[in-house]
Parts: sequence; C-alpha cells; structure tokens
Amino acid sequence: MQYTNPILPGFHPDPSICRVGEDFYLVTSTFEYFPGLPIYHSRDLVTWEQIGHVLTRDSQVKLPKGAPNCLGIYAPTIRYHEGVYYCIVTNVAPPENINFIVTATDPAGEWSDPIRLPFGGIDPSLFFDDDGRVYYTGTDSGVFICEINVETGEAIGEKQYAWNGTGANNPEGPHLYKINGYYYLMIAEGGTELGHMTTIARAKVVLGPYESCPHNPILTNRGTELPIKAIGHADLFTDVNGNWWAVCLGNRPLSYPFRHNMGRETMLVPVEWKNGWPVCGNNGHVEESISVDRVVEKKTQHMLMGNEAGCMSDETAKNIGANEGVNGVRDWHYIAGSDVTDKFNTTDLHPSWNYIYHPTGNLVEPTKDGVLLHGNQYALNEDESKALICRRQEHFDFAATVKLSLLNSTDEGEVGISVYMNPRHHYEAALTVVNGMCSIVLKRQIGSLKATEVVIPYTDNTVTLRLEGSKEVYRFSYSVDGESYLPIGEGEAQYLTTEVGGCFTGNYIALYAAKHAEARLESFTYKACR
Repeated sequence: MQYTNPILPGFHPDPSICRVGEDFYLVTSTFEYFPGLPIYHSRDLVTWEQIGHVLTRDSQVKLPKGAPNCLGIYAPTIRYHEGVYYCIVTNVAPPENINFIVTATDPAGEWSDPIRLPFGGIDPSLFFDDDGRVYYTGTDSGVFICEINVETGEAIGEKQYAWNGTGANNPEGPHLYKINGYYYLMIAEGGTELGHMTTIARAKVVLGPYESCPHNPILTNRGTELPIKAIGHADLFTDVNGNWWAVCLGNRPLSYPFRHNMGRETMLVPVEWKNGWPVCGNNGHVEESISVDRVVEKKTQHMLMGNEAGCMSDETAKNIGANEGVNGVRDWHYIAGSDVTDKFNTTDLHPSWNYIYHPTGNLVEPTKDGVLLHGNQYALNEDESKALICRRQEHFDFAATVKLSLLNSTDEGEVGISVYMNPRHHYEAALTVVNGMCSIVLKRQIGSLKATEVVIPYTDNTVTLRLEGSKEVYRFSYSVDGESYLPIGEGEAQYLTTEVGGCFTGNYIALYAAKHAEARLESFTYKACR
C-alpha cells in the first residue's frame, strides 16, 4: 500500500477517527466556521468522502465572535459504541469553555442536540471500558480522567489528574485506550507549532499511576528536515485486519523560514507494537510519501444506513456539480482534495462550502438559478456574519474561478472572490461601483495595512474572476467570455500565513457580497494544478 500525506489536505486539524466494521469515520476541528465538524468516510484510509457535518443547526452550537481563528469548535473525538456514534467537543466561548456530546445512529446525520458536560478546559475524549463504564478525559490545568454517565453527561465521582506528559509545554489532546490489559493515555505536547509531538503512557488501572513510554515522543517531526512540520495530536485505531494506524495533524510550510498557509492538515501513519509500546511511522516521524506492506481490505460495496455513499471515480468527483437529486436537492458526494465544478443549480450547497459563523437571515440564498448573495452592512474586514460562502484551499498550486453578476450596489458595495485567512488578512478581486461607474478592483489587507491597489473600468455587470495560487503568490485575473483572461494583480502568499496573521485555521477561497451589494453566483470551479 502506498499513499501520500496529507490524506485530508487543507484546513483539517485535530483529527479523530473510529472504525465500524470495514468503515472509517473521521472528524476535524472547525473553529468559527459553520456547519461545524466535517465528517468523512473511507474504506481504504486514502480516499475520503465527505458525508456531511456533525454540527448543522443553531440549536447545537453558538459560535462566539471577537477573536477569529482562536475561538469556537476545538478538537473533537468521535467514538462508536453499541449502535451509537458519539462526538464530544469543546466550544471555546469565553468566559467559559463549553464541552458537550452529540450522538447519531447514522454518522451522515442528523446528530442530536448537545448533552452538556460539567467540565471546563479543552480537548475532551470518551473511552468506553469493557466493564460498561464510560470515562471522560480532558485538559485544563492538567490532563484528567473522570467517569461519567454518557446518557446525561453527569460526572460520577471526582476527576483525577492522570499524567501531564514528559515536561513539554501544553499537554493536551488526551485519548484513552485499553490494549492487551493496559490502559494507554496518549496526549499532545509542545504546542501546535514546530515543537509539537505525541507522547504516551500506560497503567494497569484506568486512573493510574501512569508510566511514561521509554521512547517518548512516539510521534514528532521536530528537529528534522522532513517537509511536513508540527506533527502531533494523534488518534490510534485498527483496520479490519488488526493492523494499527494513527491519524495526526501536521502542516506543510511554503518555504524557509517556515510559514504555512493551509492550516494544519490530517496525516496518516502506520503503527507497530514493540515491547508493549507503539512505534509510529518511520521511527516516530511522518513522511510525505509512505509505502507499507499492508493493504486495507474493501470486502463489500459500501452502503451507509441505506443511503448510497460509495466512493466515486475521479472523473465523477470532478463533475459533482452536474448531479442533481430529487426536487432540486442534490445528493452530494465530495472526495477530499478532488477538483470541483459547482453549477449552483440546486437549493442546497455542496458540503465543502462553509459560512463564517452562523448564516443569518437570507444573506446566502441557494436557488436553482444560482446562489444569491444579499450583502448586509458589513465589509469583508469586519468580524461579523456576512453574505459569504467559502471552501478550503487544499493545494499550493490551484486555480479557482467564479462567474458572478452584480445585481445592485452602492458605491461601497462589492462582490468578488477572496483568499481569506481572517478579517484582517485577505486579498480579493471584486466587481464594484466606483464614482457611479462599474469597476473591477484588487484589494489587499495585511493586519492594519489595507489598500485598493488596482481599479479597472468595466462596462458589464457580469464577470468571471479567477484566483490562482502558488507557494509564492496569489494571482487574480478576469474574463468577459470565460475563456481569455486579463490580469488584475497579485499578492505574496507569505503574508497570508499562520505565522504572519493567523492562529488555528488555514486559508479559504471565499465568494462574497459586502456593504449591501446584491449578487448572483452562477458557477464555480476549483482545480489543482498537479
């Protein structure tokens, strides 16, 4: 078996995974984006199909504003027990962090309303012991364990601090397992930067005491010249053949000095056991290209709770925008990292699209004749819900195009395409009105520095805008006929990176209308330049 990391490219941090029979289900953090917690399915661990989101309703979560990229939905854990899927997660919503569980009998949803838990801190996890007891592990001033009633969320007894790792900063992200008579407590240490790592300890009883693995850290790329950096926050699991694996996060820098723009991505590593301890990847390191002498079997055609959800061919995945379901509602399938053509011809949105915070009112209105954007009073650089849909940048080299029409606007209004990290760090090309005249503009904002750098007179209200990415620049161009393109301008990629202005997310490709502009999105394509 040979594969390439990341298995989920683009902003997919803090992965957690569970296996049910031959099926694997994986979730990742989403912070301020909605719907929350994308859920992916695979049978081979390499091809991952998005089957929905866990948090899809306002009744499940309230996303806080005020610190983009730093608040919201952190570090989920997904587990399966006796016919029920459990997803436990933190909503970092000052003045307190809210930890809760949602459940489903079908991982594609819908998931329940939250069962709130009586614990602060972050990075919760569930462990179902073989004696019927259920344990919560989490992180506040240290890593702790507490028995809970998983039906009500109530604590049973007092929480016990179990193990704080090997002495590195930020011990967090705990997961608890029982393997060959030992309880194993695996955590992340070192912060989610270049010194990130995974460490593990074991005990004969669930509350400890825990002994540290003699070859900790069991997983890290710190101090290496490997192209993937900041490896950590792992989750262990087995395939149907009993082979052990781990998923973890990591990032891929643009260049040296190390700066990354796609956020933390999901990696896969093989795991072997030696002398009662796991050995991950290549002597604890995660490589970009991995070849292992094992195959993840696919014995039967997948059927997800009666709904066809099998993995599709590359060609089908590239053209999912053409597949319309019943009554104008599309039966979406999306393979992570694939090219996309979206014709915006149904009343639902492709699952790879997100909003910033909750969608409010009718700011975004999918119709069979395009997606209507009803811009409110906010500009793109304001920390508020906006008339905007966005999808992850998944490749260094890509081309994204959108055909759009400006239906109505004031002098401040605009509609366009943006490479967007957060309200203070983004570049965009937009169709707008300048001094009563329709124009194409290029804008850039890097922190408090912002400028309209290009103004091009334009005589129509419909245009095709193209955004191209590379490790060096983001480049914008426009077309009248959708075939030949004229340059607008460009901006350096290095300034839209976590190290310059971000925190915990990666760059998105955003389609938006701002400052009371009314617009129609007619089509969109995303293509990796492989």
